[in-house]
Amino acid sequence: MLQQYNPKNENLIVFINGKLVHRDEAGVSPFDSSVQNGDACWEGLRVYKGRIFKLEEHLDRLFKSMEMLRYEGLPTREEIISAIKETLAANEMFDNVHIRLTVSRGVKYTSGLDPRINTKGCSLFVLAEHKAPVYDTSGLFLATTKQRRPFADVLDQRIHSCNQLTSILAKLEATDAGADDALMLDTEGNLAETNATHVFLVKDGTVLTSTTKACPTGITRATVFSLCEENDIPLDIRGIPEAEIHTADEVFCTGTMGEIVAVNRIDDTIYNEGQPGPVTQRLAALYQNLTESEGYPIV
Repeated sequence: MLQQYNPKNENLIVFINGKLVHRDEAGVSPFDSSVQNGDACWEGLRVYKGRIFKLEEHLDRLFKSMEMLRYEGLPTREEIISAIKETLAANEMFDNVHIRLTVSRGVKYTSGLDPRINTKGCSLFVLAEHKAPVYDTSGLFLATTKQRRPFADVLDQRIHSCNQLTSILAKLEATDAGADDALMLDTEGNLAETNATHVFLVKDGTVLTSTTKACPTGITRATVFSLCEENDIPLDIRGIPEAEIHTADEVFCTGTMGEIVAVNRIDDTIYNEGQPGPVTQRLAALYQNLTESEGYPIV
């Protein structure tokens, strides 16, 4: 799965610390924590027909991440929403849009790791692109990688940070294997997630997924929980050993940028004869119904 360049994004206007500038003229200080240490938090948002889907939930997670990292001088929710609206308006964007929202610890007065040298408050960046969901709805091929997701005593995955080196290393492995994405286990050998999305199994009509001991608390993941509860679909959240993944009837991934999409193959295991399964298709349709009717209006 290689994302393609969209010519509609050639002249994007981006938001950088209160200023709207052309993508080719955007600049971030080399003293910014995002550049120096990957010390930043991010959220991916989607716009459907003039509405930002699950905006409040994404902002809740963003502020939780910043709280865990003890950021100071944070922008308010109102300032972030205003920056998003300004960016969308400047680009005349209304539908089929992906937003990358980033807040860093801010600019340091000298190079270094110590957060005490950040005294100017946070930096805020908003990048909105014309972008369809990135996954092929016919299904994905995942390769299990050696790169593992750590537990909180190494790097707490509840912090939705821009430190994504483990994901990049896993993605490189998956690409070498000819796969669309990487299936990642935790350090005990249980299911964690892919390099970019959460993973669900379906076995005998029950939807299963991992705990968040070694993966983020996903917004789309939580939406699937609600859809299961509202539609009487059994759900089980627990540790899932690697061997059990290969005995599932169906597998699917969830994420804001990819929505809900089937996994047809993991390594040498083929699911549902290489086609999206019935539970996956049902949940994907229910999710699409939500995106067509819910969201924060941008005007």
